Amino acid sequence: MIIVNVKEGESLDRALKRFKKKFEKTGVLRELRSRQAYEKRSVTRRIQVKKAIYKQSLNQDLAN
Repeated sequence: MIIVNVKEGESLDRALKRFKKKFEKTGVLRELRSRQAYEKRSVTRRIQVKKAIYKQSLNQDLAN
């Protein structure tokens, strides 16, 4: 359960923004979407490898 303490004088928009950020960090929505359709382990692993390769290429481009 996510608890967001609203400080005195704080706007509701700012508190809602903090709630959304905390909710995003928990990964509930991401997990829900991933569970909607079954994905084989080999496919999941392939996607992870592709993401890792992409991230490495970005880091190498920034270093050069």
